[in-house]
Amino acid sequence: MKDAPNIARIAALIGDPARANMLLALMQGGALTVSELSLEAGVGLATTSSHVAQLQAGGLISARKSGRHKYLELASSDVAALVEQLMALSGATPLRRKPGPKDAAMRHARVCYDHLAGATGVQVYQSLTQQGYLAHGADGLTLSPPGLVFAQDFGMVLHDLRPGKPALCRDCLDWNMRKSHLAGRFGRALLVQMESKSWLKRSPTSRAILFSASGQAAFDQAFPPIIAGLSLDAAPDSP
Repeated sequence: MKDAPNIARIAALIGDPARANMLLALMQGGALTVSELSLEAGVGLATTSSHVAQLQAGGLISARKSGRHKYLELASSDVAALVEQLMALSGATPLRRKPGPKDAAMRHARVCYDHLAGATGVQVYQSLTQQGYLAHGADGLTLSPPGLVFAQDFGMVLHDLRPGKPALCRDCLDWNMRKSHLAGRFGRALLVQMESKSWLKRSPTSRAILFSASGQAAFDQAFPPIIAGLSLDAAPDSP
């Protein structure tokens, strides 16, 4: 269809290995310079600048200036969700090895742009669903009235949880768990609150999120892993 969205153009942008590595580097939710992206992509500065221009033109990344420096970041949470789902699809074919990141810490908990992913992210989604705090309706995923009470008790301001754009709640297919974790403004707010409660900290060298012992206990109390078969232990890779 000639009037259909040009998905081939976006696919071609993401399909280049160097540009794909740049997008993956930006999945940690921070902003990087062209020089930093050059190191992540393994290409020269001139080539990186060309790739950056193409990604910007395609609406996949955006730039902001701070002093003399220009910082690049993912254009939106929708772009992050697309990258995460492509990561999941890339490992969907039969494998002898466990899909997803090899690092057990990354499989357990990591940041997916601005929200919690990995086994703990899936636990949040499934626990909130089981407790009736997430409502699945014709208009998509949202917070139920009991969910709003939970959010307020968790320390959130209800005014910030009104329906609107970006979406309040959204499914995001988890890379290694192959199940949904929670994205959207509520997903982001949950991660912020967990950080403010000192349950966890972000790894300075990767997208991994590290829970303290007390933080993990508090997390399990707030989001009990009541779904049969959900294991928070990152299984080792199969030989």
